[in-house]
Amino acid sequence: MLKFKMKFLERSFSLTPQDILEKYYGYTEFRPGQKQIIDQILAGQNTLAIMPTGGGKSLCYQVPALLLPGLTLVVSPLISLMKDQVDSLRDSGIHAGFINSSQSWEETRQILAAAANGELKLLYIAPERLEQPGFMERLQHLHVALAAIDEAHCISQWGHDFRKSYLALSSILPQIQSQPTIIALTATATTEVAQDIMARLDVPPENEVKTGFARPNLAFKVVKGQNKNNFILKYVKANRNSAGIIYAATRKKAEQIGAMLQKAGIKAAVYHAGLPEDVKKKNQEDFLFDRLSVIVATNAFGMGIDKSNVRYIIHAQAPGSLEAYYQEAGRAGRDGSNAEAILLYAAQDMQIQRLFAENSDADEKHKEVIYHNIQSMVNYVNTQTCLQKFIVNYFGQDMEDCGTCSNCTDDRQETDITVTTQKILSCVMRMHQRYGRKLVAQVLAGSKAKRVLELNLTELPTYGIMHDTKANQIEELIDYLTASGYLTMPDPQYPTLHVTQLGADILRGQGTVTRKVAIIQNNSANPEDSELFERLRALRYELAEKQGVPPYVIFSDQTLHEMCSQLPDELEQMLEIKGVGQQKLAKYGQQFLTVLDSYRDKEPSDLV
Repeated sequence: MLKFKMKFLERSFSLTPQDILEKYYGYTEFRPGQKQIIDQILAGQNTLAIMPTGGGKSLCYQVPALLLPGLTLVVSPLISLMKDQVDSLRDSGIHAGFINSSQSWEETRQILAAAANGELKLLYIAPERLEQPGFMERLQHLHVALAAIDEAHCISQWGHDFRKSYLALSSILPQIQSQPTIIALTATATTEVAQDIMARLDVPPENEVKTGFARPNLAFKVVKGQNKNNFILKYVKANRNSAGIIYAATRKKAEQIGAMLQKAGIKAAVYHAGLPEDVKKKNQEDFLFDRLSVIVATNAFGMGIDKSNVRYIIHAQAPGSLEAYYQEAGRAGRDGSNAEAILLYAAQDMQIQRLFAENSDADEKHKEVIYHNIQSMVNYVNTQTCLQKFIVNYFGQDMEDCGTCSNCTDDRQETDITVTTQKILSCVMRMHQRYGRKLVAQVLAGSKAKRVLELNLTELPTYGIMHDTKANQIEELIDYLTASGYLTMPDPQYPTLHVTQLGADILRGQGTVTRKVAIIQNNSANPEDSELFERLRALRYELAEKQGVPPYVIFSDQTLHEMCSQLPDELEQMLEIKGVGQQKLAKYGQQFLTVLDSYRDKEPSDLV
């Protein structure tokens, strides 16, 4: 083991991380946390990196890969993600490859031969590949200096996307003879999940680098009380020139929304696990290559999708956890430009998620986690505090109000609901804190439902005291009081309501409760892109088509916007634009400069 660890001292110091950043990536400064993570890796220290989507996680292992002797092994969950990452690296002049089930044995053999000959710096594989004895045997003949575990939350059974193939990594990686340094990377990890990852991968607590979960460029919105189909159709039409993802909880719902958009003339496609592989591949590539503006998908789509110019994410149905929601919502605005994450909520969304949980093959311990996650989602959609702050708090951090979410921008007057709250809390107490929200709401509304009659709940003093309010509206109030801390469900698997100490104070008349009344929200369209931006985007698309890579591999939207604002007139000035490195300047600089020059040379009257 010592023999291999000593090789860290043999790496060449002719290039520094800063040199790599400028030469291959076109940036002059590291983002928060990146330099610390890179320094820890170069020092041979196992590291956990928790960074928001779009925070630059991949650069944290790609830069060390170019400085360390030997190979960097990247464990990645999806075939499509591997290809996108490798295409992007190769386009920047970095030698990388991947091995997955889409390749023939001959292709796999050639990739392994290239790795053995030192012709590759990065090799992407699926976690299942490491479980194959033949592959592990070949791996022992390579000097693997670094093992990068992407989407590392999949390791933990406390995470929202636990996978058994990831769990095996903790016992497999130590078997690699060269004893590589390990870096685990994720965008979504609660304190409990992070501790689990570190324990399994032998990461010291002091080597956890958490840069913050806030996404300042992302505006979160929760929309209730609207016809979901009408909202989606109106919003997508208003943002016709922007790329977006619409998530649905079921295949049937995804198909229905996709058909609706296509009928309206929107360039949209559907993606879910039930589609043939060739259809899924085509639809995903059409979206990545900007041949489609919208993709409607289940959660089968998106993990690690590296499309930087997604301007909006709409959840037509709430997902099963706040971690899953934040990861999916985080696929918008990866380029740093403003984007929206909109959740269209209805109470039946969570009934679907509970049904998924009941029918899953998870053991009781894992089901407990699933039900807890569902409740965290219910609390999110019912809070009236800052939405982004609520999420960041959930992950164990704090922040100021974002100022852009639907709660922060809501200027309606708050209504005093103290008396209504006391009625609800009193009913929960008189029902001995043994029943759930639905039955409590029925009692308050004066329902003649079979179970209400069977349990003789009509005899309670609180029966019918809210008869002028519909039961489903009372359920929404109960959800709000739960999210606000007046009620709790100690066991989410059996969601019986209990009054908290805060709720007890309200019952005793100590304090008031306020709430903003529901409102129909209008969608906000992004402004139309400039003529110059469209010209640059057309050139990018043409180059991408010729090379068979997604357009963002050439340049991100953010880079094109900077070209529009800075209007460089010399190749050297192009290097001052973020995302334009020496490699890409040599390949594309002159062509983009020609478009800028032709635009600049137009008569002023033509520019109006």
